[in-house]
Amino acid sequence: MALPRWTASRCLLEDVVRGSRTGIAVCAVALLVSLELHAAEKEYVVKGMVLSVDASAKTFVVSHERIVGLMEAMTMPFEVRQAGDLRDVVPGAIVEFTLVVGDTTSYARSVVVRRYQTIERDPSTARRLATMKRMAGLATPPLAIGAAVPDFALIDQQRQRVTLAGLSGKVVAVNFVYTRCALPQFCLRMSNNFAALQKRFARELGGELVLLTITFDPERDTPEALASYASRWQANLAGWHFLTGSSADIRRVCGFFGQEAFADEGLMNHSLHTVVIGRTGTLVANIEGNQFTPEQLGDLVAATLRR
Repeated sequence: MALPRWTASRCLLEDVVRGSRTGIAVCAVALLVSLELHAAEKEYVVKGMVLSVDASAKTFVVSHERIVGLMEAMTMPFEVRQAGDLRDVVPGAIVEFTLVVGDTTSYARSVVVRRYQTIERDPSTARRLATMKRMAGLATPPLAIGAAVPDFALIDQQRQRVTLAGLSGKVVAVNFVYTRCALPQFCLRMSNNFAALQKRFARELGGELVLLTITFDPERDTPEALASYASRWQANLAGWHFLTGSSADIRRVCGFFGQEAFADEGLMNHSLHTVVIGRTGTLVANIEGNQFTPEQLGDLVAATLRR
């Protein structure tokens, strides 16, 4: 085994001081081998969405974007050298890290969770409002990953009662919209993500998987308005429900996940959250923002279905 660089350098220095030619030669070889091994390692920047974390095994699975110079976008596990590298890493987190690839091994280091950042008025204003409400004691923090999601009851586009408890044993994906939102990067993107899930999981939809799109504008988004919205997305209503309810019920459900919304000049300022709930009713992921792809969301749902 080659000596570590610092060991070889120190050995060489000590033998130079002692005048040992043999020692100098051995240490010089060790130093060169160490440098060659170090030079053989290559580093790549990786960005993607976390699907699962095993802190005890020091591994995490990521649906990553194309890694320039190495591989195309795919889902794969990565190992870290220190368990602390996975601090704050949870399913649904958007991460960026350095992948170190050697001749026989590879590992991830410098894992950073990229919080949702936007200069758009709607999400940033809603986020500030949420922070102020929590500081003033007017709102509770969102549920933590792994927490049990409390039961709730709302009505769908067909005026049928839908409860979370009634979906026990299924994976449930939840997003939040209002039907009058016309900005393509906000509610339309959230709905498009679910349309992609509907297509990818056509066999599971309505059985193992249920999609819930919840309005945060219940005064205007009546069941009839939601039915019209559902038809725009050609939703399979056996497994994709569009939900509304009383203002109090909607606020309660939104509060579970940190979803904020308030009226502003006839429209709504709002944050963006996409939630995945596991078969046992625990919170698997709460993704803030829109900086992920439908494919990554689908990979997260697929990983949750396999658990």
